[in-house]
Formats: sequence, structure tokens, C-alpha cells
Amino acid sequence: MKAEFSIHSILLETAQTLENKGFKAYLVGGCVRDLAMNREPKDWDFTTSAKPEEIEAAFPKTFYENRFGTVTVVNEEEKEASSLRHIEITPFRKEGEYSDQRHPNEVSFSATLEEDLSRRDFTINALAYRPTTGEFIDLYEGLSNIKQGSIKTVGKADERFKEDALRILRGIRLATELGFMINQATSQGMTQNSHLLANVSRERVRDEFTRIIMSKEPMRGLKLLVELEVMPYVIRETLDAVGVEQNGDHIYDVWEHTVRAVQHSADRDWPLHVRLAALFHDIGKPKTRRWSEEKKDYTFYGHEVVGARMAKSIMENLKFPVKLTETVVKLARNHMFFSDIDKITLSAVRRIVANVGQENVWDLIKLRACDRIGMGRPKEAPYRLRKYEAMIEEAMRAPTSVGMLKTDGKRLMDITGERPGPKIGYTLHALLQEVLEKPEFNNQEYLDTRAKELMALNITELIKLGEKGKEAKEERETEEITKIRNKHGVK
Repeated sequence: MKAEFSIHSILLETAQTLENKGFKAYLVGGCVRDLAMNREPKDWDFTTSAKPEEIEAAFPKTFYENRFGTVTVVNEEEKEASSLRHIEITPFRKEGEYSDQRHPNEVSFSATLEEDLSRRDFTINALAYRPTTGEFIDLYEGLSNIKQGSIKTVGKADERFKEDALRILRGIRLATELGFMINQATSQGMTQNSHLLANVSRERVRDEFTRIIMSKEPMRGLKLLVELEVMPYVIRETLDAVGVEQNGDHIYDVWEHTVRAVQHSADRDWPLHVRLAALFHDIGKPKTRRWSEEKKDYTFYGHEVVGARMAKSIMENLKFPVKLTETVVKLARNHMFFSDIDKITLSAVRRIVANVGQENVWDLIKLRACDRIGMGRPKEAPYRLRKYEAMIEEAMRAPTSVGMLKTDGKRLMDITGERPGPKIGYTLHALLQEVLEKPEFNNQEYLDTRAKELMALNITELIKLGEKGKEAKEERETEEITKIRNKHGVK
């Protein structure tokens, strides 16, 4: 079957180089699937009848450092970020028995493409394409499954998943990323063999799970993990939230609320740490759920504290980077900030900024939005959220005070010999007035010279200048705060 698309000249040249030496060369796997779906492949993989040493001899720059025979060809003329910079070429190969549900005990190089394709995981990945002739090789109805939007194993699902349990997660991830359904026999095989994921390294589980969370439809992927009984081997703790009824403010149970919060973070294309914080922000609710006779409703006091501890443990178990873990834990721990805008003070806002860090405080607002959407609330920013944003901006605003001066009372006493007293304060405020009018005056040389001049004035004149400086400071603060509040449409 002939293909109806063109490929980059580098790929054609790679194939031609091998074929000129008497070998067969095919693009294979996910890149062919993506080409068939009119998607841009993220990387390029060839399979060939050449052995590793023959591949190395055919190209000017390569590296080979694995037991699977894969040789990486380096195209130095391509930019580092280009998918064509590194092209992987692997000999046709067949695999022996799998004893650890992850890696074959033995890999041998086979003589045929057919043997190579037979060891692939899913039919949509068992496609090959010969660049020199434009021919598609589809031995397992992969193209038909692409048209049907179906994830189906090559051969018996039970055998494929027993060989490599990570294929279970990979299949769910592909269904999530591509918007495909999972074939019934394949989904049954996933459920029956999900326990084998306990033998897979947590790093590999983390990587597949991260791709699910970073997809455009993470809500679908999360629900598949639960539905196919795979979640116990990914993040077991999330199962406790399934079906847990909440209080009157919520129309969804804890799990449905959570996946909707995560989906909103994806809809807004927010980064991984916000998505993970959305996943974990209410994970402590099942442990803290209590019935209140007084309120005639459920309460979840302290769930953010319990949830933050759980999030830390889960992320450490999945071997997430320390810095990412710290950020997610901070966001989950502080997601309940503010409950009544009439009682919020700037000092409370400053404490929140200090707790999560200036670099994370706006992500806390994003998490708050996810939480709101997960409750079934309107998507537009409500007045309360705009008020939070305005107060955070006020709290983070550079202070208009003598503290912004590049001098201080101690220095004034050092350079003038003046003893502690009111003159120091009046002088600093007089200097502040001048700096507010002309910021370029805020340098030590000017301030030292001007301070000596001010100190020489009689106390009455100095008080007038100092009071004028205080008034200028208050005017500037009022002006800046008004601008901030107008920007956010709040009072």
C-alpha cells in the first residue's frame, strides 16, 4: 500500500544510505502511526536488516550504548531541539522470554521485518513505512484500528502484558492522548494483569502517568486508570476519594470534583505542578470527613494539612524531583487560603505570599480556579477571585517607604555625627520625597550629600520637609493601590 504523504529529505537520505549498502530500511512504530494520523512525530525510529556495527559503519557520526542494538545517528546540521537531530536505527529483532514483566531475557537480531513487527505492543504501533518506495507495511490492521480509534494489542493481550506490564499504562496513555477507545479484549487484559505493574520501576510508572496528566484530556485518563483497576498500582490513595459525598457546597463527590479540577488545568494549558496540585489538593478529604450534627452536613477540617503530607509521600514514592514535590506540596497545603473577603487583611495575604513564595503565588490563584471549576461553578473570574488577585498584587508591591532608600538612619548618623532623634526620621522622609519625584536621586552619593544639607537646616524647616515627604509617600501609595484595584475591577 502506498502512502499519501511526503517526509523530510533527511529521512529519505537515511533510508537510502542503508539501502545503497544492500540493507532494508523502514520507519517504524509511533512515528509511522503519527504520519498516518497527520500528526507531527516527536521522534523518528528506523528498523533495518543491518546489524549494529553495519549501521555504525554507514554513517559519519553515531553512538551505540544499549543492549537492544539501537544505534543513534547524529545529524549535526540540525538544531539540538529538532526531532531530526537524533535518529534511532535498530536492527530487526526478536525477543526471548520475559521473566520480570518488563525486559526480555534475551534479544536477538532477526532476519525479517515480520518477526520484528510481531513483538510490538499495539497494532497502531506495529506499522512500518519504506521511505524509498512510499510503501506501508500493515500486518496487524493497524491502519484500520487508527480509523476506528481503537487501541488493540498485537496478538493476545494477556501475552503482551505479561511480557511487559508497562504496556498497560502505555495503552491507557495512548488512549488518553489520541482520544481512542480501548478494545474490549485489550482492556480485559489490562485489568487482569494490572497487578504486574508492582514489578515495574516507579520512575517508569511516573513517566507514563505524567504524560497522562499532561495530555489534553487528563480527566479521561484518570477515569480509565480507575475503571480498569490500574490506579492501585499508580496512586492507590486516590481511590479513597471515589464516591465520597461532600457537603452542600459541592455537587460532585470528591473524586469527580478532583478530576474536573485537573481537567480545567489542562483546558488552560497550565504546567505540571499546577495539574498535580489540582490532583492532590483534596486528597486528604476522605481521611478528615466527619459528620457535624450542628451543621447537619459533612466537614473536612484540616484536609489541606493531611493532603499536603499525602502528596509529599506520593510524589516521593513516584520519584518526582525534589523541587517539583516541594512546590506541589506548598500549593496543596495552602489551597484553602481566604474564605471571607471582608475579613482578609494585607498582613494575611503577605503571610500567604511568604508561605508559598512569590514565584508560586499566582499558581495558587490558578489552583483556586481549578477548585472552583471542580465544584461546578462558572468559569469567569468571580469578584472574590479578582479581589484576591488585587490584594496579592498590593502585598507584593514594592513598598513606598524610607526602606526603599539606598541609605538608612545608621548611615546618616555615621556621615553627619548626629545622635539618634527626630531629625533622623524627618531627614529620611525629606529624602524620600525627592526620590519619589526623581528616582535617579536614589543613589548613595547624592543621598549622603543631600542628607548633610538637610541636617544643617533648623528643626522647623526640616520638619516641614519631612512632613511633606510623608504626604508624598501616602499620595503615591494611594495612587498605586487605586491603579491595582481598578485593574482588577474591585474596591
